[in-house]
Amino acid sequence: MTILKDDERLDYLLADENMRIIQSPTVFAFSLDAVLLAKFAYVPIKKGNILDLCTGNGVIPLLLSRRSYANITGVEIQERLYDMAIRNVQLNKLDNQLQMVHGDLKDVHKVLGPSHYDVVTCNPPYFPTPKKSEQNINDHLAIARHEIYCNLEDVVQSCSRLVRPGGKVAIVHRPSRLVDIITLFRKYRVEPKRVQFVYPKRGKEANTLLIEGIRDGKPDLKILPPLYVYNEHNEYTEEVHDILYGKTEKE
Repeated sequence: MTILKDDERLDYLLADENMRIIQSPTVFAFSLDAVLLAKFAYVPIKKGNILDLCTGNGVIPLLLSRRSYANITGVEIQERLYDMAIRNVQLNKLDNQLQMVHGDLKDVHKVLGPSHYDVVTCNPPYFPTPKKSEQNINDHLAIARHEIYCNLEDVVQSCSRLVRPGGKVAIVHRPSRLVDIITLFRKYRVEPKRVQFVYPKRGKEANTLLIEGIRDGKPDLKILPPLYVYNEHNEYTEEVHDILYGKTEKE
């Protein structure tokens, strides 16, 4: 039986009563951004190799396992989160499909090998590193939110190194970084192919960006329809509700 540590709790993974996830309010609890990225990213259903960078407690690999039978690897630099991810894999009996690596995304290609993965996903830190006095006093949360161990260029360069030619890279970020992301994608030979903006509700500015590119792909960018999270009654829209609580795609 999995042992919870400190203030950890055991939650259902969305509405899937067959999957549970270990979380901690002071260390890591996944957000809607991770769920949206796991739904947005292309994944091969039958076979292949998928890599998730900045995996945290392994939530994106767990979610992707509901869509694909491919081998899925998660990479996490924080030892505490890596430990949670390992236990989440064991808890859900996914040892044959999922593996976790404790390491720095900037160097992990030396361990995993370059150009190996069909798909690379990443939910990276969003914000530039502020002064130490301005950072969250909780180191786990500061590292997850701010570019302390890696910046956006590190993320894109690593994705490009690890994905195979013709493979896909999918990232969730903030719309304010769109120009930076596209610039870096092209610098590292990842051609942007799909972009979707996520809005809290109609009439509000977008606050989340989903973008996918193909390594060594040809220019052909598609802007997908907007995704609204809440309706006028402050309830999840039908589309987001289906993303959160719909059936798994590999069934």
